[in-house]
Amino acid sequence: MKADIAEQPEVFARLLDQQAGAIADVAAKIAQWRPRSVVFTARGTSDHAALYAAYLTEIRLGIPAGLASPSAMTVYGARPDLRDTLVVGVSQSGGSPDLHEVLRVAREQGAHTLAVTNNAESPLARVAELHVDVVAGHEVAVAATKTYTAELLALLMLVESVRGGGALPADELAELRKLPGHAEAVLADDSVVDLAARYRFAARLVTTGRGYAYPTARETALKLMETCYLAGLAFSGADLLHGPLAMADPDVPVLAVVGNGPAGASMRDVVTRLGERRADTVVFGPQAVEGAKGWVRTPDVDERYAPLLDILPLQRLALSLALLRGENPDAPRGLKKVTTTL
Repeated sequence: MKADIAEQPEVFARLLDQQAGAIADVAAKIAQWRPRSVVFTARGTSDHAALYAAYLTEIRLGIPAGLASPSAMTVYGARPDLRDTLVVGVSQSGGSPDLHEVLRVAREQGAHTLAVTNNAESPLARVAELHVDVVAGHEVAVAATKTYTAELLALLMLVESVRGGGALPADELAELRKLPGHAEAVLADDSVVDLAARYRFAARLVTTGRGYAYPTARETALKLMETCYLAGLAFSGADLLHGPLAMADPDVPVLAVVGNGPAGASMRDVVTRLGERRADTVVFGPQAVEGAKGWVRTPDVDERYAPLLDILPLQRLALSLALLRGENPDAPRGLKKVTTTL
């Protein structure tokens, strides 16, 4: 897992250098199709990448987007009318039968289909009309790290290329080329390793964020659950105030992802409310926030780019905490690299 995490700056550079043209070709086709809605389907870590892409699709393209429940088709036999819809399957392995079935049925029901995977020869890639390869390379650990951020970057490049009419704008590409350097800087900061000791004996932990940061909160909770066997509860900042705030106290640590932009501004109020409850809150973001008891600095970048960088120290936190708790993060109990759901 440590090695996979360390490879992420290289993966970012490879995607930008090798796949910008291929992704632009896919984007040009999507722009030509002019879908009226986009439906993403995914499982596990890839579901969080898909959620990020749904935010991008609605905010940047103005197209309604959502996440499908595969079981509606695979278990209940639903056959929704998907004309004028783009259905996107996101999967590191591309091997889950239920996602394959969703894309197969979607094509029968009139949808255009796209697969985003780390395996160009996978069943999901073959069943879709179009495919984007995230070129993350072989991932050794069961817990996904570099494949997750590769999915994020590939989806970001895709959406911005669709917005550009089938090409990634030059100024956008120039900013994205700074990501490998930003990632290297984040991974060189070992403060988060020291932070892990703070949670060694925690029984549960809350993660929270809004907008583009919400998928980061969800992915962090999953990483803590699968590597540390710690009950991680993820909430959007808005939902946290609608009831779950009642459980906040000094014994329930909170990891808050607070970036720039509108979502980050609203999260500052959430952190203040948590501080009033004396919650042990640590903020991950470019600026310290009043009411928090700790801060892990991440680069001050466009809000759309932040999820690719904010997750890096949180991945390292999960790794370090697992080791402190005497667990093996490379082989979580009961889990395999490819999970088969029907």
